[in-house]
Formats: sequence, structure tokens, C-alpha cells
Amino acid sequence: MAAPQASPASEFKIRPLLEADLREAERIVRVAFGTFLGLPEPESFMGDASFAYSRWQADPSAAFAAEHEGKLIGSNFVTNWGSFGFFGPLTIDPAYWNRGVAQLLLAPTMELFRRWGCRHLGLYTFAHSPKHIGLYQKFGFWPRDLVATVAKGIGEEPPGAVPGALRFCAAAPSDHDAILAGCREVASANFEGLDVTREIRAVADQDLGDVILIWDDSQLEAFGVCHTGAGSEAGSGVCYVKFAAVRPGIRAAQAFTRLMHACESFGRDRSAKKLLTGVNVARREAFNHLRAMGYRNEFQGVAMETGSASSGYNRAGAYILDDWR
Repeated sequence: MAAPQASPASEFKIRPLLEADLREAERIVRVAFGTFLGLPEPESFMGDASFAYSRWQADPSAAFAAEHEGKLIGSNFVTNWGSFGFFGPLTIDPAYWNRGVAQLLLAPTMELFRRWGCRHLGLYTFAHSPKHIGLYQKFGFWPRDLVATVAKGIGEEPPGAVPGALRFCAAAPSDHDAILAGCREVASANFEGLDVTREIRAVADQDLGDVILIWDDSQLEAFGVCHTGAGSEAGSGVCYVKFAAVRPGIRAAQAFTRLMHACESFGRDRSAKKLLTGVNVARREAFNHLRAMGYRNEFQGVAMETGSASSGYNRAGAYILDDWR
């Protein structure tokens, strides 16, 4: 298929992404990444994992579409974690690459961050792509630390019961508000105002996995938001820890170990063969801890952020897992 002829930016329309767009948006996510990575069958990228459906359902007002002559040609998904916000995947149909469409999608994205009042912003991109890094620099993002996506095979035999480990979806609905408050407290203790309630609700409401909770007596010490299975961001055979946080303090390392063991046990219960998660290497203790537990790099990218290098939560001492993909 021949690439369309160049068109002025005014011919591209930016609008909210609609539910009717999701099938095509999902296809574009796959083919865009698969083409960039040089896969022989680009649409096979991600297998049966999904980003578009779950992220749109979590907040339909935070997804944007680009169209040309009535045809969907790209999309962007924006995430609100309280005081922190990030976007992605931002993908354009390869037939429309290098036409300025991504810049058009970023304009309402940045405006949405302003309305939300996020005080720190970030994104994940390819460390080896000057084009991507140059684009995002135009909007105030600066390349910082590498982000390692690490994995570990899940053995057939569980390591034993993890003290204080519970699961959000097994808790009584009447306890959910108190649990969510505890998760906000743990996250905010690492970065004031950090709040991943959206992610927890999405997992529970859409049956994407579960949230692993680590308690000491009546205090929540750590939690991990886990996706697993087809249609989630993990896909079949994988347990993906999309976000995890541990309460800072002298017991943080111990709580982190318990959390990872509990996440592995959950993955095993869901027939996952490996556990996958992301960690910014500036969080040195968390990265080194994962390595000591047998996790190894599968791939890596770079975090781009606004503000100063010390204004976010990518720093030594923070036991947080995420990768902003």
C-alpha cells in the first residue's frame, strides 16, 4: 500500500477516542510497535495482551484519537496517578509516520495534565531512538535513567505462605475503601500525592488480575497491582506487576521481599510461567534486590521526565516498581 501524500496538519483531526475506535486503536498499537521493532509479523506484537481496551475503560476521558478523512490513524492514552502523570502508548499508523501527528496528539495531552494539576510528568520511550527523544523534548521532557523490564520464571513449587499477604479482590467490598486509603498512604509516603487508585479499580472492575497486599498487624506495608491473562497488559502465561510500592523505613527491604514472593504465588495460582515488572535503575535498592532474587533484564528503555532530576520518585531508597509503558 502506497503511503498517503503529505497533508497539512489541519487535515488531521484530534478528538476523544471512542469505544467504537478501540479495535482499530489496538491494531495500530500492535502494528506501530511491531513495525518499529522490525517484527516479521508486526500485528503479532504483545500476543494476546492488550493496552487499548483496559486503559480506555479505566478513564475514557483520558484517551485521544487522531483521524484523517474519517479514518483512525493514531491514539494516545493518558494516566493520572495523582501528583504524577504519564502518557502512552502513543502510536501512529506507520503509513502516517513523520507527518506531525504525534505532536498534534501531545497538545491536548499536555493540557489534560495541566487540568489535573500533576506536579511531575513522565513517559517511557526507546533509548536508541533520537527521533522519539527529540519529539518529547519539545514538550519539556528530558531523558533520565534507564528503565529495566525484568522477568523471572515462576517455579511449580510455591516458596511457602507469605506472612501478612492478602488479595484485594478477596476482601469484603465493605473493606475496599479502607484498603484503598492504605494504598494511597503507602504511595504518598514515597512521593507526596502519588495515588494509583485508578489502577487498582481497573484491575478489580475489569478482572485483569488482582492487587497483592502485605500487612503488618493493622498497617499496610506494601502492595502490588498485578495483571495476568489474555486481555490484560500481561497476556497469557505472564503475571505483570504494573505498579508496586513499599512503605519507606527500616523494614522496607523485608516487605519488598514478601511482596515479590506473594506476587509470584499469585502468578502461579493463575498459571503464569513468569513474573514481569519494570524498575527505574535510579531506584538502586529495588533494582539490586530484584537481581538478587533472580530477576533478569528482558529489555530496557529510558524514562523521560519534566522538572529537575530530584523532583520525582526515581531515586535511591524508593522501593517502587513501574515502567510507564
